[in-house]
Order: sequence, then C-alpha cells, then structure tokens
Amino acid sequence: MTKHSETINRLYAAFASGDIPTVLAALAPDIHWTEAEGFPYGGTYIGPDAVLQGVFMKLGSEWDGFAAVPHELVAEGETVVALGQYSGTYKATGKSFRAPFVHVWKFKDSGIASFTQHTDTAVVQSALK
Repeated sequence: MTKHSETINRLYAAFASGDIPTVLAALAPDIHWTEAEGFPYGGTYIGPDAVLQGVFMKLGSEWDGFAAVPHELVAEGETVVALGQYSGTYKATGKSFRAPFVHVWKFKDSGIASFTQHTDTAVVQSALK
C-alpha cells in the first residue's frame, strides 16, 4: 500500500467515526472538492471551510447513518482512486439508499489538492423525494 493510499484509508476511517477535523487537516488550503452534479450538494467547493460548510455539515444534519465505505483503492503516483458504496437515510423523507461511488483524490505538497466524486445521482435523488 502506498503512502497516499494509507492517508486515504485513514480519512475514510476518520469520516466514519465522525472525526471531521482529521479529514479537514489533510486537505490543502486551496483544495478543489467537487461533488457530482445531481448529488444534493453538487458543485465545487474551494478550501476546507467550504467543504465543511457545503458538504460535511449538511451530510451530518440532513442524513441518518450516512456512510462512504471504500472497498478498493487504486494508487498511481499522486492519485488515489477509491471504489466503494454510499448509504444513508434522508431525514426529511425517511428513505434510504445505497449507491456505488468512485472518488478520485489528487495529492500535492500541501496535502490533498483535489477530490472528485462520481456516483449514480439518480439513486441518491430517489431518497430525497
């Protein structure tokens, strides 16, 4: 396992345990965090605080048991690709979902430079209605 893969494994574990400060600390000050268009928080967030406010706070307040569980990591150079599954229950509707994801993490000297989410947004949207 590469150094970057180990970092990403630790971040998923921190996210799962609610340790958001550890996740944010690994992000570069100018990270570009892109949630898929059609995902409830779709768009690009720049900087850890924008990720916290635009994504993590909403996941924590709008979902019960939201999880992002990686099943496989593929690393090459400064890039780590995580293949996994989302799950959770949207509080407003009480509907749950499971959807596969692909996360692309790119590193640079100051930490994780970018994150790009790929998922079946139609499956996620079905929990919102």
